[in-house]
Amino acid sequence: MEQTRKSDKNMESENILYTVALRGLVAFPKMVMHFDVSRDKSVTAIEKSLKKGGKLFLVTQHEAYVDSPKASDLYKVGVVVEIKQALKLPDNIMKVLVEGVYKANLVRLIDDGEALMAEIKRTPTYSRAKYDEVEAEALMRSVKDIFERYASFFPRMPKELLTNIMTQDSPIKLYEAVTFNCNLNYRDKQTLLEETNIINKLSVLFACLSSEVEILELENLINEQTKNSIDKGQKEYYLREQMRVIQEQLGEDDADEAFGYINDIMELKLDDKNKEKLLKEADKLTKLPPSSQEAFVIKNYLDTVLDLPWGKLSKAKLSMDKAEAVLEKDHYGLKKVKDRILEFLAVHMLNPEIKGQIICLAGPPGIGKTSIAKSIAKAMGRKYARVSLGGVRDEADIRGHRKTYVGAMPGRVITALIQAGTANPLILFDEIDKLCSDIKGDPSSAMLEVLDSEQNNAFRDHFIEVPFDLSKAVFITTANNVSAIPAPLLDRMEVIELPSYTAEEKFHIAKEHLVPKQLKEHGLKASQLRIEDQTIHDIIQFYTKEAGVRTLERNIASLCRKAAKKIASGDAKRVIIKEDDLQEYLGIKKYLEDISSKTDQVGVVNGLAWTSVGGVLMPLEVLVLKGTGKIEVTGSLGDVMKESSKIAVSYVRSIADKYNIPADFYKENDLHIHAPEGAVPKDGPSAGVTMTTALVSALSGLPVRADVAMTGEITLHGKVLPIGGLREKTMAAYKAGKKTVIIPSANKPDLEEVDDVVKNAIEFVYADTLEDVLDTALIK
Repeated sequence: MEQTRKSDKNMESENILYTVALRGLVAFPKMVMHFDVSRDKSVTAIEKSLKKGGKLFLVTQHEAYVDSPKASDLYKVGVVVEIKQALKLPDNIMKVLVEGVYKANLVRLIDDGEALMAEIKRTPTYSRAKYDEVEAEALMRSVKDIFERYASFFPRMPKELLTNIMTQDSPIKLYEAVTFNCNLNYRDKQTLLEETNIINKLSVLFACLSSEVEILELENLINEQTKNSIDKGQKEYYLREQMRVIQEQLGEDDADEAFGYINDIMELKLDDKNKEKLLKEADKLTKLPPSSQEAFVIKNYLDTVLDLPWGKLSKAKLSMDKAEAVLEKDHYGLKKVKDRILEFLAVHMLNPEIKGQIICLAGPPGIGKTSIAKSIAKAMGRKYARVSLGGVRDEADIRGHRKTYVGAMPGRVITALIQAGTANPLILFDEIDKLCSDIKGDPSSAMLEVLDSEQNNAFRDHFIEVPFDLSKAVFITTANNVSAIPAPLLDRMEVIELPSYTAEEKFHIAKEHLVPKQLKEHGLKASQLRIEDQTIHDIIQFYTKEAGVRTLERNIASLCRKAAKKIASGDAKRVIIKEDDLQEYLGIKKYLEDISSKTDQVGVVNGLAWTSVGGVLMPLEVLVLKGTGKIEVTGSLGDVMKESSKIAVSYVRSIADKYNIPADFYKENDLHIHAPEGAVPKDGPSAGVTMTTALVSALSGLPVRADVAMTGEITLHGKVLPIGGLREKTMAAYKAGKKTVIIPSANKPDLEEVDDVVKNAIEFVYADTLEDVLDTALIK
């Protein structure tokens, strides 16, 4: 408090004023100027100065970066100003308008912690010494001339100001008018302020303006040269050569970038014509400013071309034993598929230069098509790259965009080769059946060249423009639906069908692959979690319904998470999951057992059907009612099954005598044929034998064996025709515990595909005619 009172008393003297240290600014007497203040001491000084009459001492700092200036950081000459206006802005910033009153010397700087004050001594602005009027006139003319040149660089300078200065005849007024309206360096302005002799002031002003005009003229010249440089390629090249030499002398790493491209192009394994094209692009780069858009496009283009694996081949070490071991380790089952892949690898081992072998792995989702392709690449010792084609509808996605477009990039094929890093990788085109066509083109047509061995030895990407040899790469494609692939594209591929997994295969895949994988991913050891075999069987039967094993893996992962929680929380050290525990871990059963006839019944027959997620048991029921001969077919049956029902009725009429069926049953009775699970659409010819057997049983009163299941298409004369999906259908019969399965005789060779466990448990009856079926199925 005492210090404040002392400072307040001191402030009563005109020799001590509150002070603001200016950064990069100089005030002059009579000059009106405004500036912003943000330092706390400066803001306080202005506020206190306003309370004491508004007089303030402004002095400039030597260096603008000093935040807390001391006396040694300030010039010794400043200006006392009168505050005309002070406006407080947000963030403690103050905008101040002042007018210079008189010049003063800084005697002593006082810092009371809140604000700066200065003890000052008034000093005259101009000395009273006489000067030579002729010399003054000469200097005035020189200053007017240089100011006129200075003003020419600022078209917006008011004409009135220029006229006022050019007609001025007083040295002092001329000096002030010019100084107050020129943007000079603050050090030059400080020199002008400290000088008192008007002749010296005009001399210094002339020197400062001359220097400023020279800088402005040079700046103008540089701008003009920059504009003209676009049309002066040779000059630019010459200057760039000079700059390259200078950069080399300086030892800069980024020197000689364009010449680096030229050296890299010369080392490429390319023919002379294509090398010449790339060299022209690199030569253009030497003539362009590095920051120009065109230079950026050329650099991006050359970087992409040089990243391509020209002539780089991975040394494939093919061994049939190794290949077979890799396939067996990575995938269970799929015997026919593995044999075909091993044949493919054997041919590549004997003739590495073979072309045109493009495999398409086709099958339902989740059966491991993508992982098989990975295993093939591993077995062949080649780099692997995957190109996802799902939803691709732009032809440029395959072939690339022309490099002149903004954001142009190479196509997916070239990108895959850059990613693989070799010219002979294995490239997987995933989901090739999901290619779309629209107004931007047909990408499937662009794929024709890629997959054609006669054309792809000179594949031209629109971005690269230089032909690249794709013939050494191995292409594998995958598809869910072969019928969705355009015919010309399908013609270039050899389709290998991957069937859906049977329940037995799913069990082995889960036990040997999925459970160990999920245990590892969840940080569990085999000793901490054990899932019993029957538990896995129940998950497959009651919690999944799929062709592949993705949902099965998700359920196993769910069991692992719940076990990990128990172990981590200390509730258990070891978890064993039995079949009775599944409801606790996975909730209620999502899928029930296939509906089937469990006891020998009249008019109820167990049929077999194929679905995309495997085989199912499909019982058919027939009811005979008194009526007028109507045939009712229910159960969401398709047209083919409805036609099969008509064929079955006609055939039963032809054999009515043999089974003691009234000859006029089709007139006196109504027949109702029904397939349970009415919400599920059903169609196909293979239910023919099932319908006929059910009709004969219902009309004759002979029960049908509950342990028999059957499948087969029928003709009007009672012949049994072959069907598809035998492997899946027999697995469904095995799961349902059926002992006998009736199949068409023509399907006998297909039993090779049926699992051994099914063949050992089921007796197969081969039927040529419907009599063979009825003799086996009906209990007489």
